[in-house]
Amino acid sequence: MNIAILSRNAALYSTRSLVNAAYRRNHNVRVIDHMNCDLVIDSGDMAVYYQGERLEGIDAIIPRIGATATGHGAAVIRQFKAQGIYSTLDPDALLLSRDKLSCLQALSANGVSIPRSVISKNYYTMPSMIDEVGDMPIVIKMIKGTHGLGVILSESKKNAESILEAFYKAKEKVMLQEFIHEAKGADVRVFIVNDEIVGVMKRQAKEGEFRSNLHRGASSTIIKLTDEEEQIARKAARVMGLKIAGVDMLQTSEGPLILEVNASPGLEGIETTTKVDISGKIIDMVQRSA
Repeated sequence: MNIAILSRNAALYSTRSLVNAAYRRNHNVRVIDHMNCDLVIDSGDMAVYYQGERLEGIDAIIPRIGATATGHGAAVIRQFKAQGIYSTLDPDALLLSRDKLSCLQALSANGVSIPRSVISKNYYTMPSMIDEVGDMPIVIKMIKGTHGLGVILSESKKNAESILEAFYKAKEKVMLQEFIHEAKGADVRVFIVNDEIVGVMKRQAKEGEFRSNLHRGASSTIIKLTDEEEQIARKAARVMGLKIAGVDMLQTSEGPLILEVNASPGLEGIETTTKVDISGKIIDMVQRSA
């Protein structure tokens, strides 16, 4: 099988892990920078060119699309799919999951519990919208932020208003979200491949930090989910239309709250923590489906 991995950097852990898993299964694999793909659209013909060469003979693609390349990445995926090439990621699912507002709307509309969230573009109603979130502190998030960037914990209403004013003047879209004290700086990453939970880890923020991203010094441990948590994680991935998903949730006494659903979840943290060959499971899915 000829597999193309869409990635901006062949040296990244996730890309290398997928390449190695494909090689172990005797597949031909090539890493293609999707941002350098040229799209030619004609009546009855949708071609992808890379480095001046028309890409042909590809059986499947595994997109690893970063947040800054979402729009063009989705267009490249759509171009491949129009040729009948199997993709582990649907372009519409990518666009839906990357937009924090649309993601939360879809989850809530389908009965998936989320933290109370407020989105407003009206600067003059911000004081009342802060009150709508609930008690302090509250979390302020950039709509397009990733890896914990643009996520701020505001301890007072006055501080929140100052932060929102700065974002408003910078024309950055943000959301306000309730802070879940019960989580104690921890969240759970559930890795799903084709509706199967293949890896779970709990990430604990380092002392003095509320963001539980591993590259910010958080620690990770293997945990077992409850039946309810497993069901909610799977449902969240299905709502987003994702075959591969990293579902982030908070554990509370009233049940799990879904923070977000990642369309291109990183493999390093989950594989290192769980010792599970998740890349291999992804390649196995491609083998069965392409």
